[in-house]
Amino acid sequence: MEKILIIGCKKAMDDVCIGCSRCLVGFNRREGVFGMYQGAEAEVMGLLNCGDCPGATIVTRLAQVKLWNAPLGEKPTAIHVGPCITDHCPHKETLLAKIKAKAGIPVIEGTHPYLPKDIFA
Repeated sequence: MEKILIIGCKKAMDDVCIGCSRCLVGFNRREGVFGMYQGAEAEVMGLLNCGDCPGATIVTRLAQVKLWNAPLGEKPTAIHVGPCITDHCPHKETLLAKIKAKAGIPVIEGTHPYLPKDIFA
């Protein structure tokens, strides 16, 4: 079974995308990049923020995910990085490089497809 860890921007997760519902809805519907799990056994095992700009603590946070879930026998099999980072973060390249260097599992850019084109449309 695929165990998905979603990483998003701390500021967006706290202030803009309350509850990260778009990522979770996209996963449950298998829409957007999550379409790759259509028909597969997969579940979201966690939501993790980047640790704030410029992502200085992302590696430590990933280690905490591993440590805290070890007694449960759970570990992610893939990481998805949300559009709050892939489409909007000025530190995107640094964050992705750190995550890819230390994760040891696939790191996939993208989650849901629900990006509005216009605010008032």
